[in-house]
Amino acid sequence: MSPFVFALVAAAGNVAGAAALLRHERRSLEFIEGCIAFGAGFMLAVALLEVAPQALLLGGSSAGLYILGGYLVVHLAQHVLVPHFHFGEETHRLSASAGWTALAGLLLHTFFDGVAIASGFAVSSQLGMLLFLAVFFHKLPEGVTMASVMLAGGQGRARALGAAAALGVATVLGVLLTEVAAPLARHGLAISAGVTLYVAASNLVPEFQAKRGWAMPAAFFGGAAAFFLTRLLLGG
Repeated sequence: MSPFVFALVAAAGNVAGAAALLRHERRSLEFIEGCIAFGAGFMLAVALLEVAPQALLLGGSSAGLYILGGYLVVHLAQHVLVPHFHFGEETHRLSASAGWTALAGLLLHTFFDGVAIASGFAVSSQLGMLLFLAVFFHKLPEGVTMASVMLAGGQGRARALGAAAALGVATVLGVLLTEVAAPLARHGLAISAGVTLYVAASNLVPEFQAKRGWAMPAAFFGGAAAFFLTRLLLGG
């Protein structure tokens, strides 16, 4: 199975999320909101039970440094260099530059989404599929986030959709560079573990943990349970 094809599918998720926002498809946006909680549970399980152990097995103790590095670099890109960022629809007016800084921060993260997919398939088709699903589940809310931040910053619909598409291009580029760049091929899995852990625990979980009711917790635990079912179906 080619990781390039799966990267294209994941990239389409960015565009689909942005399109749902631009068309004001409320049912689609409600579904995407549920994807935040479900994706967080699935991603945490994949990062902790599959990716990190495999990275440590292949890279030894030094892989831990790359896991930490992946976690820290996403925090730097999204919450230190970017003044305003959170997953989900942005409802407040922002400065004109906010959309572009958010795009810059997300481009690094989505690039490593591609690295994760390629690195997973380099180990096994099962790990590649698990990482693809972990990436895809947050691609829809990622597209919503990017488009809404661009609109809140005063940019037009075309630029909002183009920014979401740029995130998809970065994902595809991550796959392509991992296949030809030796450092990414060697350390990509460990970096991906840190990036996946950050997106799940520090980006997605805070978006729903303060909400009342059982819907979001059920989706979160359902995502974690879905990991075990998916691994079973993949023959793990």
